[in-house]
Amino acid sequence: MDQTMKGKLPQKKLVREAARGYSSYGNQVGLATGYVREIYHPAYAAKRMEIGAVIAAAPRENVIRETSRPGDVIILLGGRTGRDGIGGATGSSKAHTTASIETCGAEVQKGNAPTERKIQRMFRRKEVSRLIRKCNDFGAGGVSVAIGELADGLRIDLDKVPKKYAGLDGTELAISESQERMAVVVAREDVDRFLRYAAEENLEAVETAVVTEEPRLVMTWRGETIVDISRAFLSSNGARQETDARVVMPEGESFFRKMPLDENKVRDFLTEKLSGLNGCSQRGLVEMFDSSIGASSVLMPYGGKYQRTQTQVMAAKLPVESGECDTVTLMSYGFDPYLSSWSPFHGASWAVVESVAKIAASGGDCSKIRFTFQEYFGRMTEDPERWSQPLSALLGAYRAQKALRLPSIGGKDSMSGSFDGIDVPPTLVSFAVCVGSLRNIISPELKKPGSKLVLVSVSRDASDLPDYEQAMRQYKNLHEDICRGRILSAYALDANGLAWAVCQMAFGNRLGARIEHNVAPEDLFDPLFGSILCEVKDSEVGNLRTQYTVVGVVEDTGAVEYRSMKLPLDEAEQVWSRTLEKTFRTCPAEEASGRGNLPEGAEPYNPEIFSRVYVNSHGFAKPRVFIPVFPGTNCEFDSARAFDRAGAVTDVRVFRNLSAEDIRSSAVSYAEAINQSQIIMFPGGFSAGDEPDGSAKFFAAAFRNERIQEAVHRLLDERDGLILGICNGFQALIKLGLVPEGRIAPQGDGSPTLTFNTLHRHISHMVSTKVMSTKSPWLAGAKSGGVYVSPASHGEGRFVAGREWIDRLFANGQVATVYCDPDGNVSGDPEWNINGSYACIEGITSPDGRVFGKMAHIERRGRGVAINITGEQDMKVFESGVKYFS
Repeated sequence: MDQTMKGKLPQKKLVREAARGYSSYGNQVGLATGYVREIYHPAYAAKRMEIGAVIAAAPRENVIRETSRPGDVIILLGGRTGRDGIGGATGSSKAHTTASIETCGAEVQKGNAPTERKIQRMFRRKEVSRLIRKCNDFGAGGVSVAIGELADGLRIDLDKVPKKYAGLDGTELAISESQERMAVVVAREDVDRFLRYAAEENLEAVETAVVTEEPRLVMTWRGETIVDISRAFLSSNGARQETDARVVMPEGESFFRKMPLDENKVRDFLTEKLSGLNGCSQRGLVEMFDSSIGASSVLMPYGGKYQRTQTQVMAAKLPVESGECDTVTLMSYGFDPYLSSWSPFHGASWAVVESVAKIAASGGDCSKIRFTFQEYFGRMTEDPERWSQPLSALLGAYRAQKALRLPSIGGKDSMSGSFDGIDVPPTLVSFAVCVGSLRNIISPELKKPGSKLVLVSVSRDASDLPDYEQAMRQYKNLHEDICRGRILSAYALDANGLAWAVCQMAFGNRLGARIEHNVAPEDLFDPLFGSILCEVKDSEVGNLRTQYTVVGVVEDTGAVEYRSMKLPLDEAEQVWSRTLEKTFRTCPAEEASGRGNLPEGAEPYNPEIFSRVYVNSHGFAKPRVFIPVFPGTNCEFDSARAFDRAGAVTDVRVFRNLSAEDIRSSAVSYAEAINQSQIIMFPGGFSAGDEPDGSAKFFAAAFRNERIQEAVHRLLDERDGLILGICNGFQALIKLGLVPEGRIAPQGDGSPTLTFNTLHRHISHMVSTKVMSTKSPWLAGAKSGGVYVSPASHGEGRFVAGREWIDRLFANGQVATVYCDPDGNVSGDPEWNINGSYACIEGITSPDGRVFGKMAHIERRGRGVAINITGEQDMKVFESGVKYFS
């Protein structure tokens, strides 16, 4: 059965008339936002008021002026231009075959993380933001778009575009999508200042274009004009293209049809859900990405004592230069490929609701949500039925926005989801974003035996579509219940159903649950998109504002129970974890791990209390901390904030290496900074991208400069100074010999080192560490034998040394911290010794304890950070370092 849409629909712009009101990036993708303002005027008026309030509260000098004037200069900032990314914009919307590997490689954009970090640093400087009139990052279309959008009249000199290599012609320079570049408009009189600031941040910056009075885009190359187009033509979006679309209705039985289920099959169905690709653990994939950088993550990706309950939202505090901020940003997503394959209209509708439900379950106010959509469909042809998928999905998302009275403010599409005749499922992922308050954020892991499990349901109508009005009413009341402290934890349900969600909530703290006898077996697996399972204090159930049904109780049994069925959580977790284990490992292969990673015959060492603590003879009310920044360093802000909070004065300096003179002047500057400081802090990151030849080699090479090396030795030998290195900084200390030797010295063949994790990938995970020695001044505030939880984020953190060195380090009290389980048991199990370090060593010191290096990021902590992780997070290292000088 099908229904034909009469009339013509724009092919490139995707159903402008049919889906009128769908919002995206202006006229480039989707529809002009003006249509949305007309339809959703109250919501957009509220949004404009929110933005206005933020701008009004901000200092005038920090607000970027989004205007450009004739005579203004456009500066190209950041990376150089190559042939990578040429044709990427069109490549994202064409079909691919195996031949694409040979013919389309140049379309792929190549990232440059160190340069991206430099740009971030520069844009954080308020004195820079005062100079910027307008800016644009480089994406599809390269120079022609990134610069071409900044003003109506432009003259671009392509000869000034910095190149990675010679041989690029004018067209390549104009359309290359090389990454980590920014086009910035500044007034003519501010150019020199802006370029000076860029040099301070070790960034290349070049005057590339000027804003002209005449509204034309002009590009020159080798003295000739190769582009001269009127702005009026560019604003017309070029030739209009149209096509027919025929909507294909869903076939077969409803995705939501409820099938009778025998009680004896519940266990089998549940394990099937836990092992399915849409329900299994993705921890091995998630932990490849740094989740703690910035010390602002309110919720870590996996929570609970055992870090097994996956969070459903990104929740992060707004970063502020000083002080504290209780405002958080929230983001969630909704999408089910099986539902969307059955009906793209239903899939998009429920994707929107699912993304809203996850915000509600985390404590967010759903009335403040805005959406952004990511669309991905098979390659379109002239067949009208091929257009059914994007048309239906867009209409479903539009209908959901209209019913919820919540607009989309952005989006991105790709129509290249075809490969050798295979199409991706029709995909419209709904991302919901909003701001909230830290005090209202809750996490999904079960927390207290005896509390009740209640189901907050969202109804479906006769067409299996959401009851939008009822959903928003439920979410509003749930938000009040969360704000009043009635809800301990909450989890937004999806196609996997109630029983699967109970397991997810139980894994984190390994608390069990018993599902009520009166819940029908088939109801355990009913697709409940939009509904939310809540853990409620037993005494508060009767006070809930939202409509609910009691479906279970939390028990300290370590199992999920239903009638006669009992599934132990360790068995459920094993089923849940094994599906993707070979693809995204969480434990190394047996032969790689060595089962314990201890030297033969070695055992975990018992903690000792050492009395030979070094005493400082130079007092300072506020010690000065020098923090060097190299290309790829990314923890300098977190480190400085930690020391500032402890009462120190920080001096952060960028090492510049764009020219030989830059290197020489940086060496002089670093030696000067060390001579003026009492502490050196080697921050984390990826010095020079860690390529080639492993981590921290740039860091170490710079500090072997004779002038800098002499300053370091004076700090240690004459001024009782301290040095701290974390993660990449620890790697630098090891390479320099500062640990374990206590001074800069060559590494011997048998010297301790840090090498690749046994998983052979980056690991981002909260780790428990045990204090084995309080000999170091850095650990004066820590408890000997105490267990502390900190985020680890590294790819080369495995401590390796021979038995002789390990025995010596323990005997001298130089092993400061070791990996352990949450209860303090030192274990080589890769669950706790995440990188396979010998003797589980996580941190070591110099012989006198004044130089301390460790892998876990103790600087990434703060109020309201990682609230879903149990355990003490404050080792008081920074406070101890500052107090040492008092």
